[in-house]
Amino acid sequence: MSTTSNYLPVRSDWLASGTEAALEPDMPIIDAHHHFYERPGWTYLVDEYLEDARSGHNITASVFMQALTRYRPSGPEPMRPVGEIEYVAGATAPLQSGEPQVAKGMVGYADLRRGPAVRDVLEAELDAGDGRFRGVRHLVTWDADQTLVNPISAAPRGLLLDRDYRAGVAELRSLGLSYDAWLFFPQLPELFDLAKVHPDTPFIINHCGGVVRIASYASRRAEAFDAWSSSMRALALLPNVYVKMGGLGMRINGFEFEKGERPPSSDELAQAWKPWMHTCIEAFGADRCMFESNFPVDKGSYPFSNGWNAFKKLTAQASADEREALFRGTVSKVYRLT
Repeated sequence: MSTTSNYLPVRSDWLASGTEAALEPDMPIIDAHHHFYERPGWTYLVDEYLEDARSGHNITASVFMQALTRYRPSGPEPMRPVGEIEYVAGATAPLQSGEPQVAKGMVGYADLRRGPAVRDVLEAELDAGDGRFRGVRHLVTWDADQTLVNPISAAPRGLLLDRDYRAGVAELRSLGLSYDAWLFFPQLPELFDLAKVHPDTPFIINHCGGVVRIASYASRRAEAFDAWSSSMRALALLPNVYVKMGGLGMRINGFEFEKGERPPSSDELAQAWKPWMHTCIEAFGADRCMFESNFPVDKGSYPFSNGWNAFKKLTAQASADEREALFRGTVSKVYRLT
């Protein structure tokens, strides 16, 4: 399967060679973050997600995350992302009465750089969302090492500090919407500054806070971990900030799971992820952390079942209440899924 160089290719035979049976298969799980993709050489829509979600773990519901899918092909440019919400709402409507309730919550895109003028797009997405539209993600990934940046999601430096962008973020509160943050870990202090001035808006950090361990960071991994940890602990002091744990199967994370003769076992995943995920739980507490599959992006690194097995192993010593929060309670609260 062909993808851009920014994504790891999904190799079905390779994944099948090391797929594990689900541990604790009856445990209810809400997947806090996945996508639908329809790109050249890469289709991952409702049927493909259902195949993964029904592969052994008890995925009862999910949150769809914006992915540039099925935008409106014409009409005013700012309104075109509404097409993604229209598509997802329609494609998953039949699933809302059973399990899994795919896209029980939806996060879309709106160009927050438009400031107060973005409100018309937000209201259109609320109207299109079948009562399930919950928030916005506007990617802000930037780094001095431009080899790290996916051209599809490249952003100018300092966007989180931009006056117009912040005026767009300010529109979310009155509509009851949240803000999902995808950025690289050196940008976390900028996110702290933004979240601090919007204490009534939920901010959800994606993918453990933008772990980068390749390119110019490959030789500075210990330094990068310390900087990341410091920034995450600072963000944890803000009660309106939450974190999604997952998304560590991407190329930029530098774990190189894809280079094995077989896919990594859940034990190997848990060992690699433990410093990052345990730091998140220690800093934020279980009631502000949630697990995500980040499929299909992470599917280039490991099978769906192995990833959730690793999450379960990482929390084996947690209390029943903590595990309930991590696997479904926090995501239900933040995205109002009940």
